Amino acid sequence: MLRVDPRQRPRLVAIIHSLGERITEARLNGWRGEVQGLQTSRNAAEAKLTALDRAANRPTTVPLGLPMIPGEQR
Repeated sequence: MLRVDPRQRPRLVAIIHSLGERITEARLNGWRGEVQGLQTSRNAAEAKLTALDRAANRPTTVPLGLPMIPGEQR
């Protein structure tokens, strides 16, 4: 899976919003197959947004501490 560039977050939000509007239009017109396809796309976009937000909140470094040599005291 490709990673989304964090700078593209506003664009991803706009895509999700647009898909929501298209789902509404498809429901009003009775296009059930279209609704299902659009909902699948929206779910995938929302999952990418969630992953992007999680990655933004994840620390970039992990504290590993100092190595200890057996028998050494600190």
